[in-house]
Amino acid sequence: MKPTTVLLVILAFVAAACLAIALAGPARLWALFGNPDLGPVAFETLQRRPTPNDALACPPNTCAAPADITSPVFALTAKDLRRAFSRVVVSEDRIGNVAVNEATLEDRYVQRSRLMGFPDTINVKFVDLPGGRSSILIYSRSQLGRSDLGVNRARIERLLEKLRREVPPIT
Repeated sequence: MKPTTVLLVILAFVAAACLAIALAGPARLWALFGNPDLGPVAFETLQRRPTPNDALACPPNTCAAPADITSPVFALTAKDLRRAFSRVVVSEDRIGNVAVNEATLEDRYVQRSRLMGFPDTINVKFVDLPGGRSSILIYSRSQLGRSDLGVNRARIERLLEKLRREVPPIT
């Protein structure tokens, strides 16, 4: 094939994909690849993905898998920290709560990317620590793709920064 023919085929494919996204909507299109909610995780036994499209924040000696970010410690109970986090998470765009577990203080969210609507699942757990303190565990992972270009880690860092502004951590 001539290079111009190859280019035309590629452009036609891109145009068809854009039209499909516009007509069906990103949420419906990506649902063809499975449920955007990737489900619960057990932080105590969590195995990280072999692909670089997830991120994890945990306090020291809490998660089985190595964490990318060390979670801060707060001078309030896990239930109060959860309430503070719920005020923080609503400030995020394109996010929805998909699961709540009152017994284990775990919540799960799906957040979609701005441009293409790619879904990411965010698992959050709140844990009590000795002395009336608490911390947060967050695991964010992409449904699609091999790499997330650092989006999941940036999300966790952003959420933790917003939480620090809402409730200053213990230094």
